[in-house]
Amino acid sequence: MISRRKTRQVMVGNVPIGGDAPVVVQSMTSGYTHDIDNCVREINKLAAGGADIVRVAVPERKDTEALKEIMKQVHVPIVADVHFHFQRALEAIEAGVSKIRLNPGNINDRKQVETVIDACKERKLPIRIGVNEGSIVERKDKQKRMRELGGVFSDNRHGHILAIMITKLEEYLDIFYERNFYDIVISAKSIDPILVIDAYTEISKRFDHPLHLGVTHAGPKETGTIRSVVPLGTLLANGIGDTIRISYANDPIYEVHDGLELLYVLGLRQRKGAELIACPTCGRIQVDLFTLVQHVNRKLKEEITLPIKVAVMGCVVNGPGECEGADVAIFAGDKRGIIYVQGEKVANVPEENILDALLEECKKFQAKVLRGEARLGEKVVDILPPDPIGELGSGYAKIAAAKADGGTALPVLNQ
Repeated sequence: MISRRKTRQVMVGNVPIGGDAPVVVQSMTSGYTHDIDNCVREINKLAAGGADIVRVAVPERKDTEALKEIMKQVHVPIVADVHFHFQRALEAIEAGVSKIRLNPGNINDRKQVETVIDACKERKLPIRIGVNEGSIVERKDKQKRMRELGGVFSDNRHGHILAIMITKLEEYLDIFYERNFYDIVISAKSIDPILVIDAYTEISKRFDHPLHLGVTHAGPKETGTIRSVVPLGTLLANGIGDTIRISYANDPIYEVHDGLELLYVLGLRQRKGAELIACPTCGRIQVDLFTLVQHVNRKLKEEITLPIKVAVMGCVVNGPGECEGADVAIFAGDKRGIIYVQGEKVANVPEENILDALLEECKKFQAKVLRGEARLGEKVVDILPPDPIGELGSGYAKIAAAKADGGTALPVLNQ
């Protein structure tokens, strides 16, 4: 169980961030906000995929004008992403958004920033402020504080940029505190995963506001997954982080799926639907496991709603140990599969029947759980490896031939 850092709680519509609330998954639309139909379609797709909050860009007046109509057609809290033009924030607030993303450093007139703060305070809307690596600007009147922090971080290879980030964050927060505004979420993103870890770790030591975790410009999903999951997973495993956005140069639905999966595997969110685990295969494989896993995954998404753990293993060597704790498991070999439910063997079927038989056992087990006759993750018995010369036939011919020739019981490689 991960012990999470305690933070202030803010409300984004009906979604709490911080405090004892679950970690929240966010994403952002990739199209133009003023394109109302497509924007609504994308927001609803992200919400259906599991996004708790969706952010939209509002760089122009026509974007904020579209918000009122968009808000009527969606049922997830909307965050307005504002840069440079404080008036866009005021218009978004008037349109009914649930949160403002604002970078005070991009608005030169402090009174304009204060106007936005006061408007959010009146509507009880939180504001996310960022000290992302790409947007912070060094200011002369903060040089002393930066030098002080530079000494603190002198042993860190990112010491200089960390000093700037903390200095800038203190500068921003002073503006909000002077207006008695504390419904703040903080972000400190970078393209560098190690800097992301360091920055959020240091910020978490100094401020009790909820933290929005993310990596900027993570790239395409193929490489962005690792770039994002390493720092976010590290921080979350250490109890740091209250809301996350994984950023890909791809369809943002993948950001939601991967963000949820990260929280599921860390035990920070209750999984929805089945969890499928499968072996990577090797030279011992005797069935088309890759195709089988794809079919099983699709069917589980369609027909299983409970977080049943399902294991699909391609041989009897490592399968039993690797799927300990699985509610439903199958070990395949010699064109057949043996199915277990919480450790008890329930079926032995030919390869062509594996998919249907496995799905049927999953559905039967789900029904038992719903009736209160079984519990998830509770083994009835320990799974014992099938006999290698038994039902699956793995190694039978070689062993039998060796015995018939009066040789060793098992074949031995020549040295």
